[in-house]
Amino acid sequence: MQTLAELEIWHSRSIAPTRRVALGRASLPVDPAPGFGGLLLGGIVAVHAPDLDPDLAAELGDLLDDLAQGRRIPQPRLRHRFQADRHGLARSAHRLVAGGDLMWLESEGEGSPSSQVLAAAYAAGQLPPATRRAVVTVLRRGLRWRGSPGPALFAHLAAHSGAHRWSRANFADPSGWALGVLGFDEGRPERRDVQRRFRLLLREAHPDHGGESTAAAARIADLSEARRILLAST
Repeated sequence: MQTLAELEIWHSRSIAPTRRVALGRASLPVDPAPGFGGLLLGGIVAVHAPDLDPDLAAELGDLLDDLAQGRRIPQPRLRHRFQADRHGLARSAHRLVAGGDLMWLESEGEGSPSSQVLAAAYAAGQLPPATRRAVVTVLRRGLRWRGSPGPALFAHLAAHSGAHRWSRANFADPSGWALGVLGFDEGRPERRDVQRRFRLLLREAHPDHGGESTAAAARIADLSEARRILLAST
């Protein structure tokens, strides 16, 4: 098992009279953006946002706008004060981990949904401007997610349509994955070559032309996604 990204969050204890949140240790790779770091932050938001109070969810959208633009953030936000000092705070931690070609989220601690989502937003806001907006976009996708934190979540966060097939390798190198799906060994194929190969493989995958019916839907979804990725890059 390998840790791809990690975020440590410090937050008020449930019995504390004040609500505070701070960031701890973080490993958030975002190259190429949004990277595994962006995927982790979006996953934190996706898991905890459904439990936010409705008024806090609306405020979170405004906060993400401010963070994406690099604006000064008045305090408190989402009823929490963001600070550097961790004294007296409880700890939560979130990791994006991989085993083989699969990814999943691991979490520990019992912070409130608002503290976890808020910390993920502030972590995104501290990223360099060149990658910050891309990561904030992923957090917005996390706000819209309703479902379990499985492979389909990662595909949703990365805006890929082959949800059930999207894995660690595919996310790390989507162009390489797409080239492999369509059978290109190397280089950047021309648009006409991509279209020609897609039509050929699509015909082979279809059950009416000998394709295995139980796997046809997944194969066709992969082919379609691979074509989209390669056409977008040419």
